[in-house]
Amino acid sequence: MNVRTEQSGGVSIVRVGETRLMYPILSDFSSVISGLVAGGKREILIDLSPVTYVDSATIGCLMDLYRQVHNAGGHLKLSGVQKRVETMLTMTGAQNFIEIHADEPAAVKSFGA
Repeated sequence: MNVRTEQSGGVSIVRVGETRLMYPILSDFSSVISGLVAGGKREILIDLSPVTYVDSATIGCLMDLYRQVHNAGGHLKLSGVQKRVETMLTMTGAQNFIEIHADEPAAVKSFGA
C-alpha cells in the first residue's frame, strides 16, 4: 500500500497514495496509524486527497482508529476528502466523530499547531 507519514509541528500527517481504500489493503493502513499511536503520537491527520472510493470496511477501520487515538487522549481528523467519500462518511454517521477539513492547512491549524 502507498502510505507515508510526516510531521507538521505536533501533528502526524498520514498521506494515503491510493485512489481506492478498500478491505485488502486496510491492514497496512491501520498498522501505520496504530504504530504512530504506540509511538506516542496523539494528533493524527489522515490526508485522503487522492482517495475517490472507500468501502464499508474502510469506514469501520476509520472508526476503530478513531477509538484508538481517542482512548490514547488524542485526535484523529481527515483532510482532502472527496465528495463521494464524504457521502459515505455522512451516510454511516462517521463524520459525527471524525472531523473533516477541506484542506490540510485548515486541518493542521484545527489541532492548535
